Amino acid sequence: MTRRRAAQLGVAAALTIGLPLSLTSTQLAADAAPAPSSAAFRQAVTVGGVLQHERVLQRIANRNDGSRASGTPGYDASAAYVAKRLRAAGYDVRVQNFTFPKFTENAPATLTQDSPVATDYETETFEYSGSGTVTGPLTAADGNTVPVTAAPGETNAGCSVSDFDPAPSEDAVALIQRGTCSFGEKAQYAQEAGYDAAIIFNEGQDGRTDLPGGTLGEPGDIPVVGLSYADGAALQEQLEGGAEVVMTVATDTSFDPDAQTSNVIADTRGGDRDRTLVVGAHLDSVDGGAGINDNGSGTSTILEIAEEMAEAGVKPRQKVRFAFWGAEESGLLGSEHYVDSLSDRALSRIVANLNFDMVGSPNYVRFVYDGDGSDTDPAGPPGSAQIEELFVDYFDSQDLASAPTQFSGRSDYGPFIAVGIPAGGLFTGAEGVKTPEEAAIFGGTAGEPYDPCYHQACDDMTNLSTAALSEMGDAAAHAVLRLATTRTGFFEDGSFRQATRERTAAQDFDNHGNHAAR
Repeated sequence: MTRRRAAQLGVAAALTIGLPLSLTSTQLAADAAPAPSSAAFRQAVTVGGVLQHERVLQRIANRNDGSRASGTPGYDASAAYVAKRLRAAGYDVRVQNFTFPKFTENAPATLTQDSPVATDYETETFEYSGSGTVTGPLTAADGNTVPVTAAPGETNAGCSVSDFDPAPSEDAVALIQRGTCSFGEKAQYAQEAGYDAAIIFNEGQDGRTDLPGGTLGEPGDIPVVGLSYADGAALQEQLEGGAEVVMTVATDTSFDPDAQTSNVIADTRGGDRDRTLVVGAHLDSVDGGAGINDNGSGTSTILEIAEEMAEAGVKPRQKVRFAFWGAEESGLLGSEHYVDSLSDRALSRIVANLNFDMVGSPNYVRFVYDGDGSDTDPAGPPGSAQIEELFVDYFDSQDLASAPTQFSGRSDYGPFIAVGIPAGGLFTGAEGVKTPEEAAIFGGTAGEPYDPCYHQACDDMTNLSTAALSEMGDAAAHAVLRLATTRTGFFEDGSFRQATRERTAAQDFDNHGNHAAR
């Protein structure tokens, strides 16, 4: 990475005075000092620096069976690299080790109708599904509705044991429609009713027609697979027509309850520890790929910001904690472990969490987490709206459009907002499909995924937009600098936190990590 000492000295001089957050008129009036520009710091944080880290992560994956997943040597080497760079930059670094339940799909699931007509179906294994092959009669859960009539998420099928007829044979398969309760609950109730395997088909509304792609949330005992709405509806109609349908469900999975992994946590030496800003990105990939966009892009971006803050001599008023989370792809387990490990006093010191997960998608949109909930539900805890405004105002100042994205529980902000800590961050899109309206505003290709290699082996160095890395990296650098050096907090009295914080239930999210939970 090229370092320009003259530029560094200019950055350092600009940053020795505190930057007011300048998010509301009240705060502007309360803070007499003018707000210098973050331009010098943004110039120091470069795409070249980000790509240098990305290339190292790619080499690590290449040497470790193409993966950097938690619980593998590829992840351990990634964590060692990040920790070494941060120590060299002068941060106080600790590696927080923890165990986690590692689920592995050893082979793709298969789903076959044996009678009355032999048919093979496209299917997928639910995360934490049990392993095995089951052949038996298919029985529909009460509440399956074809065609669907409920609003999304409101079909109430398989949400209690009483929704299932007693299993008709020793080996029996349940057919359940997605809806109100979690996938894990549906599978559990089917098992309690005597079924040996479960097929969960999608609900049927817009956005809920393909394979559901979900998690059971915790290890299950029976094979559980997904099915599209069209295929599930066809099976439901056969059963309603009186057909005796026999299915074979086959999954091949394994589970290690005591897999080892870690978080890498690095603190600035300066800054008030009673006002700590946590800047996070998950470090792990999925088992099947190097994870260069997901989430090498977020990891490399905040590592570049951390190194440039140190080289520029930034004097933060708040302590800044850069966190590189493990086991996000297993369900936000690293960030959950970190939050759960903190006392109430330690949690109260955290003023905000910034999260950067996938900021280099090839067919990107500049998404900002919807802190105030004005476009999507739910809103984040108090203070989240001001973080959203900070990002949106920055993009506006650069004549760049942005769009809101939901706090859905898909990334590591989840454990923080669940305990009432304000959160925000950036995202450039995953498996979702770019709309014509988005293409008109942001460019790219309508009808194609934001990231065509999401959770695949092709998520490598060729799967990055340098334009996205540049634009999102500048926005991230701007926000980290402002929040690290501001004199005034999120609230009208200038404080950084409310007297009390309201905790929310993590299970209220529709997603747990990158998998749908219901």
